[in-house]
Amino acid sequence: MAMKTAGGYGFYPVVDDVSWVRRFLPLGVRTIQLRLKNQPDAEVRRQIREALAIAADYECQMIVNDYWQAALELGATWLHLGQEDLAGADRAAIRAAGIKLGVSTHSPEELLNALEATPDYVALGPIYETTLKKMPWSPQGLERIGEWKARFACPLVAIGGITLERAPAVLAAGADAIAVVSDVLRAPDPAERVRAWLAVFREPSTRPASPVAT
Repeated sequence: MAMKTAGGYGFYPVVDDVSWVRRFLPLGVRTIQLRLKNQPDAEVRRQIREALAIAADYECQMIVNDYWQAALELGATWLHLGQEDLAGADRAAIRAAGIKLGVSTHSPEELLNALEATPDYVALGPIYETTLKKMPWSPQGLERIGEWKARFACPLVAIGGITLERAPAVLAAGADAIAVVSDVLRAPDPAERVRAWLAVFREPSTRPASPVAT
């Protein structure tokens, strides 16, 4: 997996519109997730198609959230699934297409379910309390990152309530990448916030000892 900490790969923004992909990739973002909600199917496919084209120009890992059929049809190379979407997805077709897979987890039971799908990364959250959406799970905390890391070999993506100021502690706890939503999208200057996040992963003192790579 190329979710390296060096060069900004460990910074993983999650965005809700292709316009963010267009804005962030020229800044140096090389991993991004397009998470579309409540959109007509035609609009979903339009945005995924456009995001994939932009990502190809920048050699960026563009991760499609949930829409596995569209990901297959439009030639995506990365897919992220929540637990419910994982249950309904055609895992054999996804693997046959060579699509790499990330899976969300929030509990030990969900982790076991995710690992059965042999994911290319596991996401753990929410690390901190988040106001982005109502969560039935309590904050995981930094300790849980180390517990999760001891249970599998693939990269771990931390998500949920993580701000730029909290990033060094999250990395020190063992996260290989940090998925960021509100701290960037709701920033007064999203582009400047992205640059600051990228700088965290270029700063040797905040990087994990062993960058993750395929």
